Amino acid sequence: MRNHLDPHLAAVRNLGILAHVDAGKTTVTERVLFATGTTHRRGEVHDGTTVTDFDPQERDRGITIFAAAVSCDWDGHRVNLIDTPGHVDFADEVERSLRVLDGAVAVFDAVAGVEPQSESVWRQADRYGVPRIAFVNKLDRAGADLDTAVASIRDRLHPVPLVVQLPIGAEDAFTGVVDLLRLRALTWDGDGGAAVDGPVPEELRAEALRRRRLLEEAVAERHPAALEEFCDRETLSASTLAAALRDLTRAGDGVVVLCGSAYRNRGIEPLLDAVVAYLPSPLDVPPVRGTHDGADERRPADPAAPFAALAFKVAATPTGRLTYLRIYSGTIEKGDAVRDTTAGRGERIGRILRVQADRHEQVERAVAGDIVAVIGLKSARAGSTLCAPDAPLVLEPPGAADPVVSVAVEARRSTDTDRLATALARLAEEDPSLTVRTDPETGQTVLSGMGELHLEVAVEKIRRALGLEITVGRPRVTYRETVARGVSGLVFRHVKQDGGAGQFAHVVLDVEPLEEGFVFRSAVVGGRVPQEYVRAVEAGCRDALAEGPLGGHPVTGLRVTLTDGATHVKDSSETAFRTAGRLGLREALRRCAVLLLEPVAEVTVTVPEDAVGTVLGDLAARRGRVTGSAVRGGAALVTATVPLAELFGYATRLRSRTQGRGTFTTRPTGYAPAPQTPVGTAASPTAPSAGATR
Repeated sequence: MRNHLDPHLAAVRNLGILAHVDAGKTTVTERVLFATGTTHRRGEVHDGTTVTDFDPQERDRGITIFAAAVSCDWDGHRVNLIDTPGHVDFADEVERSLRVLDGAVAVFDAVAGVEPQSESVWRQADRYGVPRIAFVNKLDRAGADLDTAVASIRDRLHPVPLVVQLPIGAEDAFTGVVDLLRLRALTWDGDGGAAVDGPVPEELRAEALRRRRLLEEAVAERHPAALEEFCDRETLSASTLAAALRDLTRAGDGVVVLCGSAYRNRGIEPLLDAVVAYLPSPLDVPPVRGTHDGADERRPADPAAPFAALAFKVAATPTGRLTYLRIYSGTIEKGDAVRDTTAGRGERIGRILRVQADRHEQVERAVAGDIVAVIGLKSARAGSTLCAPDAPLVLEPPGAADPVVSVAVEARRSTDTDRLATALARLAEEDPSLTVRTDPETGQTVLSGMGELHLEVAVEKIRRALGLEITVGRPRVTYRETVARGVSGLVFRHVKQDGGAGQFAHVVLDVEPLEEGFVFRSAVVGGRVPQEYVRAVEAGCRDALAEGPLGGHPVTGLRVTLTDGATHVKDSSETAFRTAGRLGLREALRRCAVLLLEPVAEVTVTVPEDAVGTVLGDLAARRGRVTGSAVRGGAALVTATVPLAELFGYATRLRSRTQGRGTFTTRPTGYAPAPQTPVGTAASPTAPSAGATR
């Protein structure tokens, strides 16, 4: 739907910066802010002077922990940019950001190419259909090679890379790039000032023409209009090539690849030009889809349409509780009443803020396509839908990963127990990937998250914010249980008579293994169990999945079939059948062969070649299974699958065994059977739970 505000929407770009840790995301963001005149000095990660890594822990650790939003202007366009974390423990921050973005820039190290977390964030972007362009960074490093990096993108991520630049010089002599569309050279001086536009150096002209031809052929092969021109003229004009690249990027049929060195401020202006030219505006993405009363509904990116927005981040600041919104349709102004359809309650917009990392600028209104923060919302959480009270809608929330590591936490002083409970609740509200529960056996408070670092950051945040002294237990992984061999024809009768109306439910269940998840189906014939009771049995079975027979861990990987049952005229009810489903499945699981599952991770270790033997021996001792090895840039890369429980303390061990020269990264890959688990039933041991260190 077009309207008088279309020029505003067409000039908006909502994008994220995605990459593996240390690939240079934050440095790219800092150079973008500098190039656009938003900042007047270049922030450095190693100096702790960056705009987006403003949290004290981010500056202390030298990594991005929290997704930070900034805005800048380039060539008449408004660029709303989110710098996302690269560490695997904070993948949920990336997930929530990708849910509300229209495009992304994927940053790759020119030496390392595609790294484990690069692959993870790329797959996350695939799930949400986010168009991407790629920026191969750090071309000034020893061993940097654009072609090798592009080959790793093609081989590991499987897109069609469309390289639009040719580096001028290599490693320390990298000074610029050749723009293959215009066949012009862009060079930068020693201090990374403004780009100088000039002719292609004569020694590179033949190579530039060859690569331009390869680019034309790749584009013509995938774009009908470009193919028509290519057949007629045997070449493509710069304008046709640019238009085709834009279409291929937005359709996900190709990925434009640029290169440079963010640290030396080389290649940032062409990257911004590519963001404006190829990534979509809010008008170029399909209308957002939601549901209302069970029916699908679409809302266009139209400021005049009914208001609809998704909350993707909540943060507590000294100025109040900030709720970050992506506005998909409509307009909001200060003081407007909105409805939180997720919580089913009304809210009022107190203030609207344009966010610049930890700085905020108050604005009077925000429209479709904007990413803003608001103050005044009380119930909204990450994933909540806000809409006009007279036009309700529920948008799909971002996916949430299950926690895999837990620690027990307690206040050292009993007088601080209530303050700690309040702080933990607020922490879980801000970060949905953190969960807080009370262990029913020990009474301890258990904090669960995505990894050791994730939990360390969460605990340290409480310590710094409230000055609390906290005792933290040893990390424990989160186990699962699954069915290895099922049972058939399990009969369960639930009969209860205690005066008044009784309870009667009769169910017959089959349980069989499934690769993952839980599936329930009914094979009852002849109406022996009414449909409303079938739904109650399914609900009861889902209740039973919370605690398995081995150690009370969640159960996954099974299919339950209701094959028969019986009812009583007076005593049958949904409550009775839900109870029968819960107790019946518990009884069935006790008769099944059940396996204990433990989380496993893919570990990529980078060490000097002379330390490979030591690393392999240590990985074998940790029950690791080596899946690959390679030599890149004078260093050996070893990839292995290792149980997550065996990786606690691995960083210290690796440093000591390699004299501080070894590094590693991890990427969760799911669950695998724990080797000590017997293929049996109730005799299986209980896995350890989190215990506080006294």
